[in-house]
Amino acid sequence: MQPLWHEYAGPWALAEAQAAAVAENLRRGVIERGAATLVVSGGNTPRRFLETLARETLPWTQTTITLADERWVPPDHARSNERLLRETLLRGAASAARFVPLYRAAPTPEDSIARIAADLAALPLPFDAVVLGMGTDGHCASLFPGADNLAEAMQADGTQRVLPMRAPAAEEPRVTLTLAALTQARAMYLHIEGAQKRSVLEQALSATAPFTQAPVAEVLRGARTQPHIFHCP
Repeated sequence: MQPLWHEYAGPWALAEAQAAAVAENLRRGVIERGAATLVVSGGNTPRRFLETLARETLPWTQTTITLADERWVPPDHARSNERLLRETLLRGAASAARFVPLYRAAPTPEDSIARIAADLAALPLPFDAVVLGMGTDGHCASLFPGADNLAEAMQADGTQRVLPMRAPAAEEPRVTLTLAALTQARAMYLHIEGAQKRSVLEQALSATAPFTQAPVAEVLRGARTQPHIFHCP
């Protein structure tokens, strides 16, 4: 299933359109099932989208939010994805949403991975919406080329929803949702900005290279519904 591209003149136009689309997914989830679950990514790119989504009028008390991945740093660390969410999305009315963190106060991800996995296992699949980003190396979430647990994390029929991950391109250990978890979504979005990332993604989607070289392409191909790519220059 080929992704559907959405082009915008700038990052704020993209943020508004993507927030409106995701908000509709969450409303539908609450109407149809009484609850909705959203998975979002960290990093610098999604800040405008997260701030815009926070201003949507939504049934936040019936919404659960978690992360696609997390750096193994405390929530007050500058590189924490949880910190980003608390600064952008989990504010105002949206602070009433339930948040399921991926970081625990432990020396390594392995020390807490069982507890994290149990918390995620309590979330019903499929997720109502998954919003991913992409690095210039073709990674999404913390599914990095060359990562230690990439092969296990990229098993389409894998039983693990979350795994520890270390990679040469990552500054610290990570935890990440796996391919099997990320692709279990009623709506999947990939948010990229700039010509370089567009070129990387187009090459990844057109190539027949193994998933180890461009994990993002494998994630998009595995989506259970047509994935949407939101891009601006």
